[in-house]
Amino acid sequence: MKTDHIITMLKNNRDMCIETLRIYLGIGLILKGLQFLFNHQLATEYMNRLSLPFFDFLSIHLIVVIHLAGGFLLAIGLITRIAALIQVPLLFGAIFFVHMQQGLFSKEQSLEFVILVLFLLLIFSVYGGGRLSVDYYLEKRKKRKIS
Repeated sequence: MKTDHIITMLKNNRDMCIETLRIYLGIGLILKGLQFLFNHQLATEYMNRLSLPFFDFLSIHLIVVIHLAGGFLLAIGLITRIAALIQVPLLFGAIFFVHMQQGLFSKEQSLEFVILVLFLLLIFSVYGGGRLSVDYYLEKRKKRKIS
C-alpha cells in the first residue's frame, strides 16, 4: 500500500479511530475491575490510602462492579454516555484521594494515567457511542421503524 492510500483511508475513517479508543478504554476498565477483584492486596492498599470513614469493604465491591459493568457497556457501546459518566466519580476519587500524593511525573506515572482515563471518559460522555456501537445500531433500527 502506498502511504497516500493509507492516509486517505485514515482520513475517511477518523471516527473508527475514536471507536477503537472507546473499545480499548472499556476493555481497560474491565481489566482494572478484574485486578481489584482478584488482587485483594492492591484493593486493600487503595482503600487504606483513602482513609475515609465511609469507604469500607463494600466500596471496593462497588468500584469493581462499576468498572466491570461500565467498562463492558463502554466497550460494546451500549448506553455509552451513562457508562462513561458513571466512571467519572471513581476517577475523581482516584485522582484526589489515591494518586495525588504521588504527584505528577512520579516513577509509576499513575496520576498521569488516571487523569488521561478521566479525560477520555469525559470525551465519551459527550461524544457517545459512534458508528461501531450498540447505541448506533439501536438508534438506526428505531429510525427505520418510524419511517
